[in-house]
Amino acid sequence: MGHQRNFEAGEDLLREGDVAKQLYFVDQGAVRLWHNDDGRDITVQFFFEGQAVSSFESFYLIKPSLFAITAMEKTTVTVVDGKLLRHTIEAEPKLMAAFTDYVCHRFIDYTQYFLNRIEDSPELRYQSLLASDPELVNRVPKYELASYLGITPVSLSRIRSRLDK
Repeated sequence: MGHQRNFEAGEDLLREGDVAKQLYFVDQGAVRLWHNDDGRDITVQFFFEGQAVSSFESFYLIKPSLFAITAMEKTTVTVVDGKLLRHTIEAEPKLMAAFTDYVCHRFIDYTQYFLNRIEDSPELRYQSLLASDPELVNRVPKYELASYLGITPVSLSRIRSRLDK
Protein backbone atom coordinates (compact mmCIF):
# COMPACT_ATOMS: atom_id res chain seq x y z
CA MET A 1 0.00 0.00 0.00
CA GLY A 2 3.00 2.31 0.40
CA HIS A 3 6.60 2.80 -0.60
CA GLN A 4 9.75 3.04 1.49
CA ARG A 5 11.73 6.23 1.87
CA ASN A 6 14.93 7.02 3.77
CA PHE A 7 15.61 10.17 5.76
CA GLU A 8 18.87 11.35 7.28
CA ALA A 9 19.05 12.69 10.84
CA GLY A 10 17.66 16.23 10.89
CA GLU A 11 15.71 15.80 7.66
CA ASP A 12 12.02 16.76 7.71
CA LEU A 13 9.31 14.30 6.74
CA LEU A 14 6.80 17.14 7.12
CA ARG A 15 7.40 20.86 7.59
CA GLU A 16 5.25 23.03 9.80
CA GLY A 17 2.73 24.85 7.59
CA ASP A 18 2.58 22.11 4.95
CA VAL A 19 -0.53 19.97 4.61
CA ALA A 20 -0.01 16.38 5.79
CA LYS A 21 -1.02 14.26 2.80
CA GLN A 22 0.75 11.10 3.96
CA LEU A 23 1.00 8.76 6.89
CA TYR A 24 4.38 7.32 7.82
CA PHE A 25 5.10 3.93 9.39
CA VAL A 26 8.53 3.92 11.01
CA ASP A 27 10.35 0.81 9.80
CA GLN A 28 13.72 1.72 11.29
CA GLY A 29 14.92 4.79 13.16
CA ALA A 30 13.21 7.53 15.10
CA VAL A 31 11.30 10.75 14.42
CA ARG A 32 9.86 13.50 16.54
CA LEU A 33 6.73 15.58 16.19
CA TRP A 34 7.46 19.17 17.20
CA HIS A 35 6.26 22.76 17.04
CA ASN A 36 8.18 26.00 16.63
CA ASP A 37 6.84 28.47 19.20
CA ASP A 38 8.35 31.77 18.06
CA GLY A 39 11.82 30.23 17.80
CA ARG A 40 11.43 27.88 20.76
CA ASP A 41 11.43 24.18 19.87
CA ILE A 42 8.65 22.21 21.59
CA THR A 43 8.81 18.44 21.11
CA VAL A 44 5.38 16.86 21.50
CA GLN A 45 6.02 13.18 20.83
CA PHE A 46 8.60 10.66 19.64
CA PHE A 47 7.96 7.75 17.27
CA PHE A 48 10.07 4.63 16.84
CA GLU A 49 10.00 1.35 14.93
CA GLY A 50 6.53 -0.07 14.44
CA GLN A 51 4.70 3.21 15.06
CA ALA A 52 2.69 5.38 12.67
CA VAL A 53 3.02 9.14 12.56
CA SER A 54 1.46 12.08 10.80
CA SER A 55 0.26 15.49 11.81
CA PHE A 56 -3.20 14.03 12.35
CA GLU A 57 -4.97 17.36 12.68
CA SER A 58 -3.55 18.43 9.33
CA PHE A 59 -4.09 14.99 7.81
CA TYR A 60 -7.72 14.80 8.93
CA LEU A 61 -8.74 18.42 8.32
CA ILE A 62 -6.58 18.89 5.21
CA LYS A 63 -5.18 22.11 6.68
CA PRO A 64 -1.63 23.39 7.20
CA SER A 65 0.16 21.52 9.96
CA LEU A 66 1.00 23.18 13.25
CA PHE A 67 3.78 20.60 13.64
CA ALA A 68 6.88 19.38 11.86
CA ILE A 69 8.04 15.76 11.75
CA THR A 70 11.83 15.37 11.74
CA ALA A 71 14.10 12.33 11.68
CA MET A 72 16.29 12.14 14.81
CA GLU A 73 18.55 9.51 13.29
CA LYS A 74 18.85 7.75 9.96
CA THR A 75 15.27 6.57 9.44
CA THR A 76 13.38 4.39 6.99
CA VAL A 77 9.62 4.80 6.74
CA THR A 78 6.83 3.34 4.67
CA VAL A 79 4.94 6.25 3.14
CA VAL A 80 1.19 5.77 2.68
CA ASP A 81 -0.80 8.17 0.53
CA GLY A 82 -3.61 9.79 2.50
CA LYS A 83 -6.26 9.46 -0.22
CA LEU A 84 -5.49 5.77 -0.65
CA LEU A 85 -5.54 5.26 3.12
CA ARG A 86 -8.91 7.03 3.46
CA HIS A 87 -10.40 4.94 0.67
CA THR A 88 -9.05 1.71 2.16
CA ILE A 89 -10.27 2.59 5.67
CA GLU A 90 -13.76 3.37 4.36
CA ALA A 91 -13.88 0.02 2.57
CA GLU A 92 -12.52 -2.09 5.45
CA PRO A 93 -14.40 -1.91 8.78
CA LYS A 94 -11.59 -3.73 10.64
CA LEU A 95 -9.04 -1.22 9.40
CA MET A 96 -11.38 1.62 10.39
CA ALA A 97 -11.60 0.16 13.91
CA ALA A 98 -7.80 -0.20 14.14
CA PHE A 99 -7.24 3.35 12.86
CA THR A 100 -9.82 4.75 15.30
CA ASP A 101 -8.18 2.85 18.16
CA TYR A 102 -4.78 4.27 17.20
CA VAL A 103 -6.08 7.84 17.02
CA CYS A 104 -7.82 7.41 20.40
CA HIS A 105 -4.56 6.26 21.98
CA ARG A 106 -2.77 9.26 20.47
CA PHE A 107 -5.42 11.51 22.02
CA ILE A 108 -4.91 9.83 25.40
CA ASP A 109 -1.13 10.31 25.09
CA TYR A 110 -1.61 14.01 24.28
CA THR A 111 -3.97 14.46 27.22
CA GLN A 112 -1.43 12.88 29.58
CA TYR A 113 1.36 15.01 28.06
CA PHE A 114 -0.71 18.16 28.58
CA LEU A 115 -1.59 17.31 32.18
CA ASN A 116 2.01 16.40 33.04
CA ARG A 117 3.23 19.71 31.64
CA ILE A 118 0.82 21.78 33.77
CA GLU A 119 0.68 19.68 36.96
CA ASP A 120 4.11 18.13 37.50
CA SER A 121 7.46 19.69 38.29
CA PRO A 122 10.22 19.19 35.70
CA GLU A 123 11.93 16.72 38.03
CA LEU A 124 8.75 14.69 38.46
CA ARG A 125 8.14 14.73 34.68
CA TYR A 126 11.65 13.35 34.14
CA GLN A 127 11.27 10.70 36.85
CA SER A 128 7.89 9.60 35.45
CA LEU A 129 9.31 9.32 31.95
CA LEU A 130 12.34 7.43 33.23
CA ALA A 131 10.05 4.96 35.00
CA SER A 132 7.54 4.56 32.18
CA ASP A 133 9.85 4.63 29.15
CA PRO A 134 13.56 4.23 30.00
CA GLU A 135 14.37 3.26 26.39
CA LEU A 136 13.09 6.63 25.20
CA VAL A 137 15.18 8.46 27.81
CA ASN A 138 18.30 6.57 26.74
CA ARG A 139 17.70 6.79 22.98
CA VAL A 140 16.61 10.40 22.47
CA PRO A 141 19.27 13.16 22.37
CA LYS A 142 19.24 15.07 25.66
CA TYR A 143 18.42 18.47 24.11
CA GLU A 144 15.32 16.96 22.43
CA LEU A 145 14.39 15.17 25.65
CA ALA A 146 14.63 18.52 27.46
CA SER A 147 12.37 20.10 24.83
CA TYR A 148 9.84 17.29 25.33
CA LEU A 149 9.92 17.83 29.10
CA GLY A 150 9.48 21.59 28.65
CA ILE A 151 12.83 22.52 30.19
CA THR A 152 16.26 23.65 29.04
CA PRO A 153 19.09 21.18 28.50
CA VAL A 154 20.91 22.79 31.46
CA SER A 155 17.91 22.14 33.73
CA LEU A 156 17.75 18.54 32.55
CA SER A 157 21.44 18.12 33.30
CA ARG A 158 20.93 19.48 36.83
CA ILE A 159 17.96 17.17 37.43
CA ARG A 160 19.92 14.16 36.20
CA SER A 161 22.88 15.09 38.44
CA ARG A 162 20.62 15.39 41.51
CA LEU A 163 18.97 12.03 40.82
CA ASP A 164 22.27 10.24 40.21
CA LYS A 165 23.53 11.08 43.72
